[in-house]
Amino acid sequence: MKMKTFGVEQWMNDYETTATYNLGETCVSPLSLHALLALTQTDEKVFTEKMLHTRLTYGDIVGAPKLRAGITQLYQNLAPKNVVTTHGAIGANSLVLTTLVEPGDEVIVVTPTYQQLQSIPEAIGATVRLLALKPENDYLPDIDQLKALVNDKTKLIVLNNPDNPSGSLMPQEHLQRIINVAKSVDAYILCDEVYRHLTQADDYSPSIIDLYDKGISTSSMSKVFSLAGLRLGWVATHDEAFMQTILSHRDYNTISCGVLDEMVAEVALDHKDDLIKRNRGIVRKNLAILSDWVDSQDHISWVKPQAGTTALLHYDFDLPSEPFCDQLFKQTGVLLVPGAEFDVEHALRIGYAFESQELQNGLDKLSSFMETLNA
Repeated sequence: MKMKTFGVEQWMNDYETTATYNLGETCVSPLSLHALLALTQTDEKVFTEKMLHTRLTYGDIVGAPKLRAGITQLYQNLAPKNVVTTHGAIGANSLVLTTLVEPGDEVIVVTPTYQQLQSIPEAIGATVRLLALKPENDYLPDIDQLKALVNDKTKLIVLNNPDNPSGSLMPQEHLQRIINVAKSVDAYILCDEVYRHLTQADDYSPSIIDLYDKGISTSSMSKVFSLAGLRLGWVATHDEAFMQTILSHRDYNTISCGVLDEMVAEVALDHKDDLIKRNRGIVRKNLAILSDWVDSQDHISWVKPQAGTTALLHYDFDLPSEPFCDQLFKQTGVLLVPGAEFDVEHALRIGYAFESQELQNGLDKLSSFMETLNA
């Protein structure tokens, strides 16, 4: 199977470890195990003793029962049998796509989005039709365009909600209109929901599986719960026949997830409201900082994010985004991701969910760099 180079991941691999100001980071400020236990008021001695005496078996093959029960609380009317754990959301997406998509299928994928969602179906041999998310539509899918793209060969529609990199958020009414189109051709909908719950408002943000029987949700502990180091994600769906197929395919590439990782995730999900409150506070405070900065810049425009941890910044300098970001990094130590990695030129993806002072310092360096370009 020939795969395209994974642009955003390769860029992060090349620059991330030596960045002074990592404005490419997409996870909410990561927690240590000590900080997690303190935040959740979990007895550290009791928990660590339990970990130290836990035998390192494969554990529960499809995910620890308590963990799967905790995951169901992130959705409406979901049972543990409708959830299976994976190695991160990236593993969940890969498992769904390689299970469902066959050569000759037609798949519709929003763009810009996380490249995996487009490149894996292409590598399998599916016909991939791109549904462009445009700033003039607030980066929301155009329903008329979607209707023009589907046909009786469409097996799957792939969404990312909230969207990476734009930070757009589809409300329930918009999701329902997409579902109506999917129903018209009996297509599945896969929605990467790894940033779900990181909203600027306190309203419940529905999952695709709350609304559609052929919906498939993927997510993880990485972004919303600040525990990317666990490498723990999941697939959730009400489609029991598809879940059985997923489980069969999963035997070939996962077997199970780590028992210690699952123990930590159980603590986080037992106190999900506390973690979500913490992390919403971080993204809301930092988005305000970023918004004030954008307002002060003559060469930057954007569609302000509604959710998630990332935004697309458009600039008007006559310099492609890869050399822009490379020069920025070499001169200031600031890491941003070129829009080119998402097939959007003269744009930059910025993350804003880490420490506020680091964000402000990085933005100040970015301002100084752009002054040199202006000169």
